[in-house]
Amino acid sequence: MLVPLKLPREQKLQLVSGLQQYVYDELSVEMGQLAGENLLDYMLKELTPYIYNQAMADARHVIEQRMTSIEEELYALERQVPPAK
Repeated sequence: MLVPLKLPREQKLQLVSGLQQYVYDELSVEMGQLAGENLLDYMLKELTPYIYNQAMADARHVIEQRMTSIEEELYALERQVPPAK
């Protein structure tokens, strides 16, 4: 089960301020602090699983690339074996 994202208060206030400005600029609607916090909480709840899954896919990709690189380096360290007589 995915734990809801908890943001430090400063970050949350900054994000709410950005949301308030966006809503005002795009919709000409003034949004209060509580409404902004509620909207942010809703957006985080809805978006977090998608963002988390994409982050996991990105991490998996990086690890696969590193494993391939390590495997190539290990093959490069192998020594030639003389042919059997």
